[in-house]
Amino acid sequence: MSFPLLTATAALPAIGAIATAAVPAARRTTAKWLALAVSLVTLVLAGVVFARFEPGGDRYQLTESHAWIKDFGVRYELGVDGIGVALLALTALLIPFVILAGWHDADPHGETTSRWRPTQGFFALILMVEAMVVLSFVATDVFLFYILFEAMLIPMYFLIGGFGDRAHAGSDENAAAQRSYAAVKFLLYNLAGGLIMLAAVIGLYVVAGSFSLAEIAEARANGSLDMATSTERWLFLGFFFAFAVKAPLWPLHTWLPNAMGEATTPVAVLITAVVDKVGTFAMLRFCLQLFPEASKWATPVIIVLALISIIYGALLAVGQRDIKRLIAYASISHFGFIVLGIFAMTSQGQSGATLYMVNHGLSTAALMLVAGFLITRRGSRLIADYGGVQKVAPVLAGTFLVGGLATLSLPGLAPFVSEFLVLVGAFSAYPVAGIVATVGIVLAALYVLVLYQRTMTGPVREGIGGMPDLKVRELAVALPLIALLIFLGVFPKPVTDVIDPAVQHTMQDVQKKDPQPEVEAAK
Repeated sequence: MSFPLLTATAALPAIGAIATAAVPAARRTTAKWLALAVSLVTLVLAGVVFARFEPGGDRYQLTESHAWIKDFGVRYELGVDGIGVALLALTALLIPFVILAGWHDADPHGETTSRWRPTQGFFALILMVEAMVVLSFVATDVFLFYILFEAMLIPMYFLIGGFGDRAHAGSDENAAAQRSYAAVKFLLYNLAGGLIMLAAVIGLYVVAGSFSLAEIAEARANGSLDMATSTERWLFLGFFFAFAVKAPLWPLHTWLPNAMGEATTPVAVLITAVVDKVGTFAMLRFCLQLFPEASKWATPVIIVLALISIIYGALLAVGQRDIKRLIAYASISHFGFIVLGIFAMTSQGQSGATLYMVNHGLSTAALMLVAGFLITRRGSRLIADYGGVQKVAPVLAGTFLVGGLATLSLPGLAPFVSEFLVLVGAFSAYPVAGIVATVGIVLAALYVLVLYQRTMTGPVREGIGGMPDLKVRELAVALPLIALLIFLGVFPKPVTDVIDPAVQHTMQDVQKKDPQPEVEAAK
């Protein structure tokens, strides 16, 4: 039997999480280095997966299949396609930066180690989230995916509620209350979506007699599976609702600004750059593949919701006074672009949406982590407390600017390519939607440039004069992310070559072809 590479890639951070949690309380530094080492080895394994994946080969590669719960037809089935391998690589790439950026975020105040902020627990929870997210990107059994989809809420709940942002304005009691509120809201929203999805998962098994994507696809192809139209639509809605909460899509988005605002900055990156991608990924893998006719039926409404997310998220970002909440609302706008690209049902739109997931992860991580370094220095998340930073910390200001320019999709940086593809794909199928979505680009330029102007330019405000510039550890976080944003901005081919064949499979699932341009005959 061949080496189970996908299982190993997911199991290593899970084992590393247990080992990190078991490090003695007094050995905090050991726990940090162990967690970082595990994340780096996981990155190497993810690189091997990416290298071994053949874009022109089978749809699902490096497959594994083992009986799990025989009485219910549940199997431990794994396989990676082009979309999954890109997001798996993104996850493995970002986790070391998250760990480095949060190096001191869980250190106890003073010398005591008895408080509920153990360093070991913080890094163990991050590794456990990585394991579950990686496995969710390669799970090809619907029930297995559902278990992972729900289980990742547990470590995320503790990361949000137990390790809050120390730059919170107000008393410690108020900060704890806000963290608790954000964590519970995150959990309740996602549990509600998961419970509805559970009903749909059970319904799918009743109709199809299997949880396996391969078996369901084969049954659909040979005509042995024929869902009634109403049944398919109800099942689609059950799955889509859960994924729209996770994504998040308007109007199911309200948990995200609270969670990102109250969590530590690395955990905020973990939420929006890693965990939320499971929602949009699942729309492609499960909604479109399992319920193609229902997906086409729901497309007009979903496109409207995506457009609202784009405009609404950008408008609220413009009006924010809190740096982290501004980035959270910007992410809501960006997820609107991703959903628009998915349901435009064109190859350009879906390739752009998948590439957008990767590029959004990189750009948001760069901007949010540098913003976190800034907030740590000043002890405040309020934009009004900053000004003139570029005069005292030019490297910090420069990296913040590049992250911001990537967020507004400046040509030459990675998000521009994906946003352009999404708009081209949307416009070719739904011209009005493509035009409306471009408003989000204008608003993005507004909120990013205003943020930079108010925080980095102008006279040096009180409390900014002695601010140190980025240190070696912080440069090790910021510079590689910026280098990747530039590299993929000018040469996205390594990623698009992997994504495009998988997108063509999805287009075949929904039996859609790209609209052909109308060309007038020469007179």
